[in-house]
Amino acid sequence: MRTAGHPAEDAAVGRQRWNHLLFAHWRVDPAVVQATLPAGLSVDTHRGAAFLGIVPFSMERVRPVGLPPLPWLSWFLELNVRTYVRDEAGRPGVWFYSLDCNQPIAVAVARRFFHLPYFHARMSAQFHGATIAYTCRRRYASSPVCRYVWTPGPWAAPAEAGSLEHFLVERYLLFTTDPAGRLLSGRVAHEPYRVHAPVVAEFSPEPGRLAGFALEGAPVSLLGAEPVEVKIFPLQPVSALRP
Repeated sequence: MRTAGHPAEDAAVGRQRWNHLLFAHWRVDPAVVQATLPAGLSVDTHRGAAFLGIVPFSMERVRPVGLPPLPWLSWFLELNVRTYVRDEAGRPGVWFYSLDCNQPIAVAVARRFFHLPYFHARMSAQFHGATIAYTCRRRYASSPVCRYVWTPGPWAAPAEAGSLEHFLVERYLLFTTDPAGRLLSGRVAHEPYRVHAPVVAEFSPEPGRLAGFALEGAPVSLLGAEPVEVKIFPLQPVSALRP
């Protein structure tokens, strides 16, 4: 399994499967992104451009290591809004602006133990043959229903190193801050994504707008990915912090 570049000196705390993944990305001004980041992180760019991603997908078989998945708790939907960053050691990773989820217990656990900006949302995923129709509307927010409809492409393969696709999807660290403002990183491990070119009939930039970005026009990149089995590792302090 691929990791963020560090040996597995710490034990995984969770396992899950990510399925029905769609990655929609818009170019954004690197300076605008940098202004949103905490001390210790710098915006990561590809050929001078920063990117904001909206990623709807299914979370499956989510459970702590050593426990079985539970039918009423371990399967749910998620949609995240993310950008790409590096820490002061140069490690590439993901910064999340929001993560919508339709499982309130998962929202509470992720907020409490992983310090991630999860929000409870009304979400659905319907399947019409190979086509996926996915909707999301955040609870307690005056926003429209966000709708994503796509059909997976006919073939999938790992992203080529150095390509935009590789830059956008091959990330194995997340960064966050705890209530004291300390910068933390969390590692995941899974096989490299096998990405494909989906046929996308509908998409919404609204989650990015809720995060404060003025997204206009169509995404510059639309990717799908086959499912991956994922190990989740505990958060660790980032040692190199700016004063």
